[in-house]
Amino acid sequence: MPTKLDMAKFAKFCKDMGFIFQSSEIYGGINGFWDYGPLGVELKRNIKEAWWQDMVRNPPPGPDGQEIRMVGLDCSIIMNPNVWVASGHVGGFSDPMVDCLKCKKRFRADKVHFACAVVDNTPHAISVEADNATDAEPLLKEKIAKLDKKKHPVGRALKSAPQLEYHSATALPASWPRPCPAEDCDGTLTEPRAFNLMFESHAGPIASDENKVYLRPETAQGIFANYKNVLDSSRLKLPFGIAQVGKAFRNEINPRNFTFRSREFEQMEIEFFCHPNESRKWYEYWRDLRRQWYSRLGLKSENLVPREQGQEELAHYSVGTTDIEYMFPFSDEPQELEGVAHRGDFDLSAHSSRSGKDLKYFDEEGWNALLQVRLEAFKDDKAKREEEKKKLEKEEKAQFQFVPHVIEPSAGADRFTLAVLCEAYTEDTAPDAKGNPETRIVMKFHPRLAPIKAAIFPLVNKDGMDEEAKKLYRELKPFFNVVYDQSGAIGRRYRRQDEAGTPFCITVDGDTMKDGTVTIRDRDTLKQERIPKSEVRKVLEKALSPV
Repeated sequence: MPTKLDMAKFAKFCKDMGFIFQSSEIYGGINGFWDYGPLGVELKRNIKEAWWQDMVRNPPPGPDGQEIRMVGLDCSIIMNPNVWVASGHVGGFSDPMVDCLKCKKRFRADKVHFACAVVDNTPHAISVEADNATDAEPLLKEKIAKLDKKKHPVGRALKSAPQLEYHSATALPASWPRPCPAEDCDGTLTEPRAFNLMFESHAGPIASDENKVYLRPETAQGIFANYKNVLDSSRLKLPFGIAQVGKAFRNEINPRNFTFRSREFEQMEIEFFCHPNESRKWYEYWRDLRRQWYSRLGLKSENLVPREQGQEELAHYSVGTTDIEYMFPFSDEPQELEGVAHRGDFDLSAHSSRSGKDLKYFDEEGWNALLQVRLEAFKDDKAKREEEKKKLEKEEKAQFQFVPHVIEPSAGADRFTLAVLCEAYTEDTAPDAKGNPETRIVMKFHPRLAPIKAAIFPLVNKDGMDEEAKKLYRELKPFFNVVYDQSGAIGRRYRRQDEAGTPFCITVDGDTMKDGTVTIRDRDTLKQERIPKSEVRKVLEKALSPV
């Protein structure tokens, strides 16, 4: 279990350090939207670049040791509305919601949980908002205790009841009351009703139904809509993948848990196309590979929980889905980082049907191989050869045309960024300038993800040390994101870089001026060693290497 964090304190730390800001904060902010500050934008960029390098440019060999072919796309955020009709988003992309008739707040119905007790045939109820029943139970008990402490009538009734029954808003018996979960509100909730999660807009000068468009709720459909373009322009052969990193938008009813559930977010998605007969092994390959990737980049294995969805959870098109979940410190249960879904042929078939375009894959190599074998006997008889070829085209060519199956590893760049921040945040003890122990905050980022790779210090700003440190800084700057700092005591400078998560601090001192060596300090172990100044770049390159 990860150490619990005070999320309000943690959010303040992220703001103070320049990781994450509330969007348009000077105007009171806007719920569900966040901005990345100077350190945050570097962290998130490093995450996306690591994903692109490891999954697109240089993916590991496939399940049979074969090279994996991957290409990228960058699709527009707004597409023809028929894309979303074909995908099912227009007709079915909705969450149940409830509204409070008094305070007018809106909640996702499946996130409102009730504790009900029937006393003298009269139901009494309270409610809280939580991701699941496990998280809700202690909150409900706490709320009950508060009511009882105030000698509230409901509290007394609940205290006298031998048992409690728990329900979500979507499963609450119709006869039971539906109190609002908001603090200090005694209002009543409406019945659950569907709420479409897509943001609507209009393409053109007139806001009419004919011009209605949507901000994409996922990046996947742009890949499916461009599948044939990619196939025709790149001459790829199955199996192959198409990758995309981009913004998506969902009009979440109640964004919460810092950046975890936002209305604007960024996805890192792959649609991997393969033969239906091979789809199961590719599903297992991507499921295992994606979990391993998170571990390699610093998420502790005990905090990562791959969970195969039960049959009742699966989307209607899904053959199988594994949620790669992470134990965030704001929840008692793991929460989704990424879904690896076996989507079958649903998407290409749906877009083919809606658009009227044939999106089948033709296995030309397999077909030509069959022709070569079957026509070998007629190589000296051109007429017979053509007759046999026409017969084969009529009877057997169809088996080489099929709709590929798709495996989709879909990762949230923002959720992984939040997980990395939570995992990295550490309070430990380190010696101060006089050797006395003091508490420090240190962000223990994996070096590949760290916003700043190294900080270069002169021990003192005299005797040529500052100029030598600046020279080293300028030599490293074209290759790494490094900073130069000469302000304050060396111990204070170390602490600043610890809080930023900088893995290495390099100090130019008196010995540098004599023998050309510098001190390099490791952020996590605090170990310091002297190395030749000429070796600094090689040391950093080795630490930042993806292999």
